[in-house]
Parts: sequence; C-alpha cells; structure tokens
Amino acid sequence: MARNKRKNRIANTLAVCFWLCAWQAASVCIGQNLILVSPLEVCGALLALLPTADFWQTAAFSAGRIIGGFLLALALGLVLAALAAALRWVEVLLRPLMLTIKSIPVASFIILALMWLRSAGNLAVFISFLMVLPVVYTNTLAGIRETDARLLEMAAVFRVPPAKRVRYLYVPAALPYFRSACTVGLGLCWKSGVAAEVIGITSGSIGEALYNAKILFSTAELLAWTVVIVLLSLAFERLFLWGLARVESVLLERSGT
Repeated sequence: MARNKRKNRIANTLAVCFWLCAWQAASVCIGQNLILVSPLEVCGALLALLPTADFWQTAAFSAGRIIGGFLLALALGLVLAALAAALRWVEVLLRPLMLTIKSIPVASFIILALMWLRSAGNLAVFISFLMVLPVVYTNTLAGIRETDARLLEMAAVFRVPPAKRVRYLYVPAALPYFRSACTVGLGLCWKSGVAAEVIGITSGSIGEALYNAKILFSTAELLAWTVVIVLLSLAFERLFLWGLARVESVLLERSGT
C-alpha cells in the first residue's frame, strides 16, 4: 500500500512537471506576455503578492464567503433530503425547485442576485450555496433511498426506535452518496463563487482582483490569483474530506458496519 502511494506521488509529480514544461515551451513559442506568460513570471507575481496584507485579506474574504455558502448548502441539503425521504409531498414539492436551480446558468443567478441583494459582499455566499444545494440534496436523497429494504423490514418487526434506524441503517447507506456530493460541490462552490465575485466586482474579493488584472492587462497577476484559487480549493478540499473521513469512521464503527 505504501509503495503504491509513493508511486502515485511520483507519477503525479512527473505529470505536473511535464505540464509546467509544456506551459513554459508554449510561452516561449508565442513570445507575447499579454497572451501567455511563463510559469516563472507567474511565480514572480505570486511572490510579489504574498508579503502584502491586502493579499491575505482578499484571500480570507473570498474563502470565508465561499466556504460559508458551501457549508450552508450541506446543512440545508441534508435536512431537506431527510424530510423528502420521510414525507413524499416534500419531495414532490422540492423536485421542480431543484431541477430549476440545476438548469438555470450560474450567470443568470448572479445577475438576479445582484438585483435582489443590497450589497455584493455576500454574493459569493449566495451563489455558492445555490450551486451546491441541489447536488447535496439529490445525492443524499438517493443514498437514503438505497437503504436495504430487508433491514428496514427487520427493524420494523423488532420495533427498532426511529433514532436507531437512522443511525444504524440510513446513515451508513447515505454516507457514500453524501461524500460524492461533497466532492462535486467542493469544485462547484469555488468556480461559481469566484465567478459571482468577478461579475459583481465584489470589493475586496479575489474576483475583484481578477477583474482588475484583466483591466490592466496584467496576465501574470491574473494567473497568479488563479493559482491562489486552485491552492485554496485544494487545501480546503483535503481538509474537509479528511474531516469527513474521520466522522465516517466513527459513525460506521459505532454502527458496527
């Protein structure tokens, strides 16, 4: 197992090095920094940003709001999925709403949100929440529905209390689906949240920094902020999935599965 992990790390490192070399070669061939700067220039722009207080304030501002929207979507998605599984009319009522949210382009929601919200400061929270909610709701509901019917019948025969049915039957069945929803949602929340900040030109956000870099034709700074978004997204994804795995192990251990 350890050897396989080491091989995977080496393979991933080599793949990253290959694409960095390809990027460098493409930059040299094009020869125009406005179109494509080299990785070294992007690193230089990033190193210039790192020591400034504005950089850390901007990164924290956007990360806090995007992560906040993601966590709100998780909480509400779980609650709504549980209600829909228990009450048929709730599922019927929510179905057109979730389909509508999934079908409408994110740009349309951003423009509508700009009309509804008094300030663009919480735009990333709202858009991240909206994009992640249907994913969490749909997957969690599907997981709950996959609970073994024979086990549920046995629980009914032996009059197992509802709380124990949830803990020992529904939760283990829904966890893989919930984990999958989180993995998809983690990518969606950052993409949609930053897009909302760019369109809304949210003051003090990463989206505003990207917009300013585009206005000033600073391709190196634009790509440097893009690298920051990727690193923040990866860091939060690793941390969140690690925490989720710990919670899963505790729940499955206690449920005896």
